[in-house]
Order: sequence, then C-alpha cells, then structure tokens
Amino acid sequence: MSAITDLNQLIASMKPELSGREFVFVTLAGDVGDYLELNPLASFVESEGLTLILDKHQADSASIDYQGVFKQITLTVHSSLEAVGLTAAISTALAKEGISANVVAAYFHDHIFVPKDKAQLALQSLIALSNLPSPKIV
Repeated sequence: MSAITDLNQLIASMKPELSGREFVFVTLAGDVGDYLELNPLASFVESEGLTLILDKHQADSASIDYQGVFKQITLTVHSSLEAVGLTAAISTALAKEGISANVVAAYFHDHIFVPKDKAQLALQSLIALSNLPSPKIV
C-alpha cells in the first residue's frame, strides 16, 4: 500500500487508535546506545541533550525524572512523510479542546502524544474530525 498525500483522504481515513500504555519524555546525557536497556520508543538528539520517549514504567524503574505523563494516539492511515496539512489539522482540532499535541511522524504513521488526563477527549476529537464532511482543499 502506498502512502497517502491527499489531506482530505488522510483525515477521512486516519482511524485514530489510543494505546493503553503511558509514556514520558525525558532528557539525558550521553548517546541513545547508553539507554538501550530502557527500550525507548523514540529518541532525538538536540543541542541541549538526548530526548527519549519511554514507557512510564521503564522510567520509574530506572528512577528517571520526568514531567507529565502522556498517552499515544496512532493515526493508522499510511500517511506520506511529504503530506501537507495533517499535523496542522490535528493540532487545530486538539487546540480547540485545550489539548497539547506532541506529534511524532514515523515512516508509516503519525503518532500524537497527549496528556494522559485528556486522552479520551483527544481521541473523541480526532474521531469527530475524521467523520466531518471535509471541504475540498486544493
């Protein structure tokens, strides 16, 4: 199946799924290789340090400090990395509900990390967005 670039098609078929796991964002010194035993979901190197997205239980077990607990919503549509507007549409829908959105684009899907206490509302908002008749975007 090839990746979708059309925004209307992406929104209509995004089929968001909420993970039961809880995640945290942490920053640590060193390289990702130093932390492979924590099985990070994702990593990113910034000038200030290494950021890891970890399962909350892994961070707790390793006594790693974090601020905020997040739930992951995966858009199961195969979105193209070159698609334009999907992140903006999602962020706008969630912002209307006062929900922060931390988006990670992977090869096949987009993953949105939202505050744990607002995860159900975020999921409902994204389902509602995908069910709306979409205007033609050209």
